Amino acid sequence: MNFYAVIIGTEILNGRREDKHFAFLRDALLQRGYRLKASFLIEDDPTLIEDIFTLVKKDPKGVLFSFGGIGATPDDYTRSVAAKVFGDGKLYEHPEAKRLIIERFGDKAFPHRINMAKLPKGAKLLQNPINKVPGFYLNNRYFFTPGFPQMAHPMVLEALDRFFPPKKEPPRYTICVEASENDLMDIMQKIPKDVEFSSLPKIEDGKYMDVISIAGEKAKEWMEFFKNELEKRGLRFMEGESCS
Repeated sequence: MNFYAVIIGTEILNGRREDKHFAFLRDALLQRGYRLKASFLIEDDPTLIEDIFTLVKKDPKGVLFSFGGIGATPDDYTRSVAAKVFGDGKLYEHPEAKRLIIERFGDKAFPHRINMAKLPKGAKLLQNPINKVPGFYLNNRYFFTPGFPQMAHPMVLEALDRFFPPKKEPPRYTICVEASENDLMDIMQKIPKDVEFSSLPKIEDGKYMDVISIAGEKAKEWMEFFKNELEKRGLRFMEGESCS
């Protein structure tokens, strides 16, 4: 599965608010043995939202976690865009969402808050422990309350606990080499494209270092290959990310 985060909020981009969602989702996925393929931080622009949702829709393995824009103010476009991209283009009053909103707000649910009960066809609810206004999901597309981590993050955990059980983390081997990336390029090029590989350069005390990490079923085999190549060149390396 390919996990995508879409964080919608002009107030984050213009500096009025700080994002609280990316790191939480990233870490929650990693704890379960998953990881993000991409994360988008975008403004409240319905055309842009539609473009990003459509990109995710084109990925047959795509799983969407969307934060923001499901409220009742004029700049909340997510519900209608989700209906357009993932549904039949229409919003329908969800009976249970309506009940929850009226139960929470009473007469003050009208005339505006009640609009948050209008969801894409087939939407199912995610629980909101703070004010009971639910998030929702459509298959592998999950939509969370904006702004408040206290509302959104329990919904994220609900979705993960229900649909994405923890899986075993693939083995990973990491070394730190006393050399620059450029010195190691020809060795890197011998690693097959289907092997998860990363190179992270750094400088310590004026010396070039490179952290090499390989993960997956063949990680041990290819890390041994990498080490052998380093030994042939007389390059010093240490296990882990630190060369000190």
